[in-house]
Amino acid sequence: MKRTYVFFAVLLTALAVSSIAFANEGGGHHALFTAANIKDYGLRILNFVIFAWLLYKFAGAKVKDFFVGRRDGIKQDLDDLQSRQIEAEKKLKEVEASIANMAQEKQQILDDAKAQGEAIKTAIIEKAKNDAVALTEQAKRTASNEAQAAVETIRAEMAEMVIAAAEKIVAEKLSAQDHDKLVDDYLTKVVLN
Repeated sequence: MKRTYVFFAVLLTALAVSSIAFANEGGGHHALFTAANIKDYGLRILNFVIFAWLLYKFAGAKVKDFFVGRRDGIKQDLDDLQSRQIEAEKKLKEVEASIANMAQEKQQILDDAKAQGEAIKTAIIEKAKNDAVALTEQAKRTASNEAQAAVETIRAEMAEMVIAAAEKIVAEKLSAQDHDKLVDDYLTKVVLN
């Protein structure tokens, strides 16, 4: 209500100033406050007051609602903008934090990959050493087996050679009777054992 009084006071002051300026516009030779001027001025003020009152009476509530609604709309928009700004700042902080974390995560991934690579390298080297030891042992066993087989082969060949040499010597020195007697003695020993 106080605003309405202030509005009308400002409006009347503006009207008074404009009326005086209009009265002086006629050439400036007339007296400033003549009876006709005052009557004309009074009627203009009365006309304006009636117009302002009618305007206030019939359109005042709608004009007031318009400006109040506009003010509330602007206030709501400002509040929305403020809340959106707060949300945007939060998201910005989250993004900045995730970017900072990305550098740490990148370093962690690199460190993990390096450690994993070192572990794989160590495992490969260890496996290679174990395989080398196993191959060496296998080669030794193979060489030992081949040497054993060679010795057995040489023994078999020597036994055959000894048998052949013995047969030759026995054939030269042994008669048929001695031969039969040896066979009989041998068979007797084999049967008895």
